[in-house]
Amino acid sequence: MPAELFSEMTIRPVPREIKTSNTSSSREETRHKHSRSSYSDASPLMSRNNSLTFRPAKRPMTTPDKTIAVINASGRQAASLIRVATAVGYHVRAQLRNLEGVVATEVATNPNVTVLRGELYTKERPAERGQVDVTKNGPISGIGVNHGLISELFRGAQLAFINTTFYGDEQKIGEALAEAAKRAGIQHYIYSSMPDHHAYNEDWPSLPLWTSKHKVEDFVRKLKLPATFVYTGIYNNNFTSLPYPLFCTELQPDGSWIWQAPFHPDAKLPWLDAEHDVGPAILQIFKDGVKKWGGGRRIALAYEMLSPREACRVFTKGVGRPLRYVRGPIEVKVKIPEGYRCQLEALEELYRLGKDDPAKQPPYFGDAALEASCPGVALELWEGPRGLEEYANEVFPLEEQANGLTWMLDEDDGGGGGSQDHSQAALSPASEHPDSESEDDDDGLVMRGLKRDDEEWLA
Repeated sequence: MPAELFSEMTIRPVPREIKTSNTSSSREETRHKHSRSSYSDASPLMSRNNSLTFRPAKRPMTTPDKTIAVINASGRQAASLIRVATAVGYHVRAQLRNLEGVVATEVATNPNVTVLRGELYTKERPAERGQVDVTKNGPISGIGVNHGLISELFRGAQLAFINTTFYGDEQKIGEALAEAAKRAGIQHYIYSSMPDHHAYNEDWPSLPLWTSKHKVEDFVRKLKLPATFVYTGIYNNNFTSLPYPLFCTELQPDGSWIWQAPFHPDAKLPWLDAEHDVGPAILQIFKDGVKKWGGGRRIALAYEMLSPREACRVFTKGVGRPLRYVRGPIEVKVKIPEGYRCQLEALEELYRLGKDDPAKQPPYFGDAALEASCPGVALELWEGPRGLEEYANEVFPLEEQANGLTWMLDEDDGGGGGSQDHSQAALSPASEHPDSESEDDDDGLVMRGLKRDDEEWLA
């Protein structure tokens, strides 16, 4: 049954014509000469905003003579930008950790993308440092920075969209990227940042993974790069029936779901469909340029402000099944990176503040003024967002089935069936996958759904 629903989805194999750069054995640079676009010719995700809907022939237009440097190109944010930017003629130099998975294949087979394959970190200890082999906020044991790959990333580029992750030492990698961009003369540097809540209020705890981004943002400001900082809201795409911490929608025997999280049920939170809406917004920032959005301006990318209760009502309307919110602790049922575990513990501490008064809950973005700009500024950049209701109706069932779940196929039978059997079918220990690389064990990433297993985690 799952294969039947996805029978029209084109999955292209990784191309064979890969040439190794002579400048470094640790990376491979690939340019693919294909006639196909970055969009699947038979995508099942046909919506009113899909590029494949019928429309009049386009008038001839000048191809943008710009190249965008992008890292973590299989992550939701970066992949979204690559889709829309290359569709209108931009070229992209994209760093990929590997060429495995649906998203990486999509990026690597895009004719307007040059792929630089390799890690942004190295596992060799720098000779000048006597540091330990474990990063503070990340799950990888490597502490070095792959300066060669980073320098090559910006070669011939004028623009950059940088969304660092905790693979390696995020702060050191972020600083190295900014320095390389400065040397390369990047004209507009967009960094996907997040707040250090403690910097806004000394009584608020820092969220470790977000603090790393905040420190990178401060470093970019000190370099005086022509920069813009975007803060993304909660991804609609985070919801899953897999036992994934924080946004697990636990399937009940009656076919409904329960979402348990530490947020106050009536406090507003910012929401964003990362795959659909990050790309168009970032592209518009590039088009408008640094005169409008530069100077270190912060932009909140969120198109809906919904409390958890409101989000559940909207989601229920879209998917056609009840989703009920419960305020409670974050349950961790699967192996996760230690850095992410620390993040979740700090998040619980942060949202215990204010207790029963939603007005006293710390703003998600730290800065109340930045949060108040939602969704106005985001809508100025992109007027066609996909809201949570539309996501739940059109995309959520497809992503769930891609992750090995079958509840959407049981609707004729009343939608029953517990979540445990379905979830466990999509999860398994890393040891049961002999083809997995050994560093997967270091990552602590054992989510084995077809969809989530091939994406940059939380990117």
